[in-house]
Amino acid sequence: MQHEREGGAASPAGTPEFNWQAHSVLIVDDEEGMRSFLERALKPRCGLVETAPDAEHAMRLMARLHFDLLILDIALPGKSGLDWLHELRESGFAGDVILITAFADLDTAINALRGGASDFILKPFRVDQILNSIKNCFQRAHLARENFILRRELAGLSAEVEGLVGHSAAMDALRTVLRRVAQMPSTVLLLGESGTGKEVAARALHRMSPRAQRPFVPVNCPAIAAGLIESELFGHVKGAFTGATETRNGLFYYAHGGTLFLDEISELPLALQTRLLRVLEERRLRPVGSEREVPVDVRIIAASNRDLAAEVAAGRFRQDLYFRLAVVEIVIPPLRERAEDIPDLVRHFMQLLTVQLGVAPLALSNALFARLEAYGWPGNVRELRNFVERSLILGGFPVEALGPRGDVLAGGTDLSLDEVEKRHILRMLDACGGNKSEAARRLGVSRKTLERKCAEWGESVA
Repeated sequence: MQHEREGGAASPAGTPEFNWQAHSVLIVDDEEGMRSFLERALKPRCGLVETAPDAEHAMRLMARLHFDLLILDIALPGKSGLDWLHELRESGFAGDVILITAFADLDTAINALRGGASDFILKPFRVDQILNSIKNCFQRAHLARENFILRRELAGLSAEVEGLVGHSAAMDALRTVLRRVAQMPSTVLLLGESGTGKEVAARALHRMSPRAQRPFVPVNCPAIAAGLIESELFGHVKGAFTGATETRNGLFYYAHGGTLFLDEISELPLALQTRLLRVLEERRLRPVGSEREVPVDVRIIAASNRDLAAEVAAGRFRQDLYFRLAVVEIVIPPLRERAEDIPDLVRHFMQLLTVQLGVAPLALSNALFARLEAYGWPGNVRELRNFVERSLILGGFPVEALGPRGDVLAGGTDLSLDEVEKRHILRMLDACGGNKSEAARRLGVSRKTLERKCAEWGESVA
């Protein structure tokens, strides 16, 4: 028998390393000897191992604990393992299931695999047989999670800053707070204008936290249709609604053990705010259409570019959810309040984008930096990044397109921040010929957010 490394599994060439201690297993078998045999084999390796003599006891354990894998005997007293497997899949259980039995024919094996079993093992079996089957299940789950996270990151890839850039007093203070908060399990609320780098701060919190080796799953709340966001977050079972042709895991599932970042959380519908509050309080969720609740272990980091206290006062955001999210509230400073960071940011974006675009870097000068620092940057770091990318494509910095700080506030310097934002967005819409999708892309916000703001201002554009 091949020996596993301490705390993990042997990793053949070409397969990913993973930590067995991060996984939990439930053994369901009516034979005490078999339960004891499997428990002795798995407890030194896995983070959590529980046993149950039948489906009824197993369901009680699953109601309060999360299990990545079930080792399930077919011949159980009362409800058979095969019947229970079908019920589990129909109720939305997404973990792996290894069926074991002393008596089986081809029809039973086919029925087991059709029912959603990950593997089918005949008794008696050797320790290395069951360990190899478990290892394959863990590796498949590990790869599926990694694949899902990578697809989401690639789909939203926008050459983001990998970490916090700048040495201003404001950024040094922010780093100090993030380092302290990262070690805590508390929910965090990040506030700041659009484009200030709230997701960058969220990723920094995750990387410095004890959850760093687990998934970071970002969710842009307004980018998901209101009718689908509940299913996207919590998952759904087959037949839960029209078009639900198969059971699907939600984003909470993929973030299990890690961090779920809810960006622009103020855009969540009120009904979903209620469900999210319950998940945060009870650490349990129910997939759409399912009868069973699933334990969740996820740290929530939420972000908003709106004043959530004002949204609460206006009745657009639940007060109890606001208080639950704002355990730790961190404000990300706008770029105009840390203009001394602009040279560092320009150099960083230049290095990043020249590789992506396959172009030569542009010459930088103190005169250029002075010009950039004089501009108000209403779109913040995102706008600066777009400016650098545009400059690399054009082969020169179009500084004439940037008005001085006073031009951004054309009409007076006593305008509110909301008025500055309105003028900047409307100017961008004009530049795009009224095309909201293109304007939203350039501004770095969702089209839904842009439409909501236009509706608030009474603007009607194509």
